[in-house]
Amino acid sequence: MGKSSGGLAPGEYFTMGNFACVEGAILAGCRFYAGYPITPSSEIFERASVRFPQVGGYAIEMEDEVGSMAALVGGSFAGAKVMTATSGPGFSLMMENIGLAYMMEAPCVLVNVQRAGPSTGIPTLVGQGDMMQAKWGSHGDLEVIAYSPSSVQEFFELTIQAFNTAERFRTPVFVMADQVVGMMWEKLRVPPAEEIELIERVVAEPGATTDREHPLFDYARDFVPMPIAGMGVRANIDSLTHDSMGYPSTDHEVSERMTRHLARKIRDHAGEIWRWEESFMDDADVAVVSYGSAARAALAAVKKARAEGIRAGLLRLMTPWPFPDEVVERVSRRVSGMVVAEVNAGQMIHPVRENARCPVVGANWAPGSLIEPRAILEAMEAVAST
Repeated sequence: MGKSSGGLAPGEYFTMGNFACVEGAILAGCRFYAGYPITPSSEIFERASVRFPQVGGYAIEMEDEVGSMAALVGGSFAGAKVMTATSGPGFSLMMENIGLAYMMEAPCVLVNVQRAGPSTGIPTLVGQGDMMQAKWGSHGDLEVIAYSPSSVQEFFELTIQAFNTAERFRTPVFVMADQVVGMMWEKLRVPPAEEIELIERVVAEPGATTDREHPLFDYARDFVPMPIAGMGVRANIDSLTHDSMGYPSTDHEVSERMTRHLARKIRDHAGEIWRWEESFMDDADVAVVSYGSAARAALAAVKKARAEGIRAGLLRLMTPWPFPDEVVERVSRRVSGMVVAEVNAGQMIHPVRENARCPVVGANWAPGSLIEPRAILEAMEAVAST
């Protein structure tokens, strides 16, 4: 593959999803990767180990996923755009330090190429069993942002978007891919540089001092400049509940301001974060809700259903978190029923049911293979006949 100083040259390529993820990260400005190999995300680490040094970056292997996530927090506060990639078992190990990154407001990107579980499951085959873990896996009250690509092109684009979102909101961002999307080969279009919008980090000026006049964590505002190590900025960065200057506090008022700030900066902008796609929804009577590789099977099932006279449509969630509740409610008011298609025993069906104003059923598929369109079609036929 050809490359420019900032990554792949504009043009069309035939490549793997995991490779496309790395190229998206490079174009987004990421220059530090810390990880531990795990199937089916290992190609991301392998590709980063080759490509990052070519653009002046670093890719290092840590002793485990715990250390990988810790290195991301450190790299972020050293001023770098940072990322890692893993799968289910590694995602579990990262959770404590993911909480640390949220508390310290360290922008970083974590790619989870999901596989069959629980435990080591089937490492080489698909699953979508980590969707709820992304939202609820780390302890404490967190508002998370997660993207779910359904194609090689989207894996590339949403990786860039994840870095932009991480920088804008100073928070960890997940890219919840899966084995099918990560390991499939498809066409990738790399646009000209002027078509790629990038958000750069706002950093504190060298020599700045954190005090009551210039707080590190200004809870009256969503965003403040980020202090970078080695720039002469006097700042306290702490994992404990802290006041606006970063110092630990047990005062309930401080805790309330801090936790509300962490939630508000995402909740108040949820409508700007949401990304979704509707197909055949103009006249749909039954809607399928899906994401990731399962949405590809769902689209095939919708087309088959329409050929059989069922007015079906697809609502594809590109941002499962924050959950697009208003979008789901709006769509649900236009249809008589919804089917949630997933490669798990039923995870995203729960927030869909909470927000839908119509009956909701699941088309669930045991991890290990992509859900077959017939299973989704059968669920749609059952909804349509009620």
